[in-house]
Amino acid sequence: MSSKPNVLLFMVDQLSARWLEATWDSVCPTPNIDALRARGTTFTRVITSNPVCCPTRATLATGLTTRGHGVLENGYSLDPALPTFMRTLQENGWRTGALGKVHFFPHFAGFYPDYEQFGFDVTHITEDGRGGEWLDWVQTNHPKHFESVLATIWPSKIPEYAAYGPDKVDLRSRIEEIRKDFDFATPEFPENSGHAYTLPFPEEVSQTNWITGHALDFLSEIPDDQPFFAQVSYVQPHSPFHPPGEYMQYVHPEHIPEPAPAEWVDDPHAPHELKRRTPQMPEDWRYQRHCYFADIVHLDRQLGIVMDQLEKSGRLDDTYILFFSDHGELFYDHGFTAKEEKHYDACIRVPLIVAGPGLGKRLVCDKLIQLEDICPTILDMTGQRLPVMPKTGPYLPIPAEEIPILPGRSVLPLCRGEAIEGWRNAAYCESYNRIDAAHPQQWARTVRTDRFRYTFYPEDGEQLFDLENDPDEQHNLVAESEFVTIREELRDRLMTLIVMQDYPKTRRSLFALGVH
Repeated sequence: MSSKPNVLLFMVDQLSARWLEATWDSVCPTPNIDALRARGTTFTRVITSNPVCCPTRATLATGLTTRGHGVLENGYSLDPALPTFMRTLQENGWRTGALGKVHFFPHFAGFYPDYEQFGFDVTHITEDGRGGEWLDWVQTNHPKHFESVLATIWPSKIPEYAAYGPDKVDLRSRIEEIRKDFDFATPEFPENSGHAYTLPFPEEVSQTNWITGHALDFLSEIPDDQPFFAQVSYVQPHSPFHPPGEYMQYVHPEHIPEPAPAEWVDDPHAPHELKRRTPQMPEDWRYQRHCYFADIVHLDRQLGIVMDQLEKSGRLDDTYILFFSDHGELFYDHGFTAKEEKHYDACIRVPLIVAGPGLGKRLVCDKLIQLEDICPTILDMTGQRLPVMPKTGPYLPIPAEEIPILPGRSVLPLCRGEAIEGWRNAAYCESYNRIDAAHPQQWARTVRTDRFRYTFYPEDGEQLFDLENDPDEQHNLVAESEFVTIREELRDRLMTLIVMQDYPKTRRSLFALGVH
């Protein structure tokens, strides 16, 4: 194995472990994900520490907790002064590329973000807002599909659309006019609607294929003697769900799982933050899930294309590959959609597959993993470390090299099948506000153990589920007398985890440790 191996991060958006596991239960084929699982380790209990895009991706890059990097929710920007693993790799000889969605800045901040400052040599960015490099490419190279692409742009309120591009074109009005009368339904797919549809343009025009194309270009342009890090990151299967139509045939509707019922409606102890909602269960829920699973098949195809490129170039055996998602999608489980403060399984548990040189094959690990572990894992793969914490003065006797930097741990020993002493026995998840709210009742805090999930909503209520006997989280045990001791123990453990979110100490605005 090379002393400087390659790392490929294959990332998807809003994919629950729950739904990926459903594909392995006959819903749809995922041959390339299956092949990756055969090459490495599948982790079954990976918990996202803040189930929304910007905070999770900031944690990925820095290895820090939400409070460590300060990106509490969508709407915050990641400080480029904070160390990232990609900058560390770049400074030590790796060629680094960001292809697709990065989301270190809010989409409303602009369509042409500068992500090179975080440690990327090459960036080709397209994100949820659709504007920017991909949209410009469509207009130039596929003008006959431009209006159909505009019809798929749901966040037209992003300010830049009102004065788009160097000519300051009012693209917002054009998008809204097209969307007002656009008919997504087709003779082949009459169930298409604005929130679940087959693409109204060819697959080769899609964001997904555009991202893959730039990933292939990046990989083909790297000198044979230079190691690389590639973050290949897709917008799909984020809502609205819109696969290319040709992938719908691979999904078996009869095997699509039924949504878990909204148990909180009749639960007098359910958090009020949940009970002020109305359960959602549209008539087309099965079709929406059909589109979502078809998107997974499409993404599986992209993974195969990228792995084929690595194999043809002779670099596959010297490349670590990580496949994972930032957060889940509730998809009408418990009457909810999307993610954020509803900390059910489909929201907070995400897939993670790790394969590469020297690692075990066909392994399954049920240890509790957090996304804070990704950064130290990549540093471990490459033999690197982040810069030490700044320290000066005579008062702190600890050598700078020994001051803790990251809260997570490398999973590489687990990928080699090694027994590890002292691995965490509880995972932590927290939420702040959705983009349409600003009150603390949504500030859910969760502790997840091998058996239980306990969630506390401030001034609002609690949930306690026995996941061993109630995997669909249908019976809130918070008021059950036989679970009083367990509830108290989990609440105490949650308090400890909340406090430890500030450890190790943040670098933000830090001059040095051990000074007056």
